[in-house]
Amino acid sequence: MNRFKIIILVFLAMLMSFSASSSELPTGFSKLNDIAPNILQDMRYYGSHNFTGNPVPGYKAPECWLKTEVAEALKKASQDAESLGLKLVVYDCYRPQRAVLSFINWAKNDNETTKKEFYPNLEKKNLFQQGYIAEKSMHSTGLAVDIGIDKLNFGTPFDFFSTKSWTENSSKAQVRKNRNLLVSLLTKHNFANYPREWWHFTYQTTGVAPAYDIEIQ
Repeated sequence: MNRFKIIILVFLAMLMSFSASSSELPTGFSKLNDIAPNILQDMRYYGSHNFTGNPVPGYKAPECWLKTEVAEALKKASQDAESLGLKLVVYDCYRPQRAVLSFINWAKNDNETTKKEFYPNLEKKNLFQQGYIAEKSMHSTGLAVDIGIDKLNFGTPFDFFSTKSWTENSSKAQVRKNRNLLVSLLTKHNFANYPREWWHFTYQTTGVAPAYDIEIQ
C-alpha cells in the first residue's frame, strides 16, 4: 500500500470517528436558543443541582432542544411574557431516554442525600406511585418543557416533590397568581400543564411522537 493510500485511509478513519462522536439534533428539532434567545436557560440536569445530586447521563451541554413547533410556540409565549416585563426560564426540555432510565435507577438506590431539599415529606420508593418519576417521559419526544418565570415566587422550587408543588395547591394569593399567570401564558399557545408540577407543560399535538436517546452536546 503506497503512502498516498495510507494518508487517505487515515483521513477517512478520522472523519468516521468524528461523525460517530458528534451529536445531531433529532429530525424536526431545534435549539431553543436559535429560535427564542430571550428565554433564559437554567438546565438543571446538566449540573448537580437536581434531585439526583449529580449531572444526569445524556446532558453534555446546558442546551434546550425541542421539536421546532414547540420552540416556536414558546417564542410566542416569551413575547407575551416580555410585554408584561417578564422573562421565561426553562429548566429542562428534550430529555434523552438514558436520563429517564437514570432517574429510575436513582429511585431504586439507597442514596438520599437530596431528600431534605427535594422530597422531604415523601419516601423515595413512593416517587413512582406519586407520579413524580416515570418509566417513560414526554420530554424524550421533545414535546415537554419544564418552565417558570424568572424572579417570580412559585411557592416551591423546581422539582420539589410535594403536594405543595401541585399547580392549584397554594394558600398564598401571590403564589396562586404567579402560577395562574404561567399557565395562562403557556395554554394560550397550546400547552397543557401537569397538575402535580406547576413547572411541567406538554405541547398538544396530533399523532404519535417517538422518543429519542440522542445525547445533548
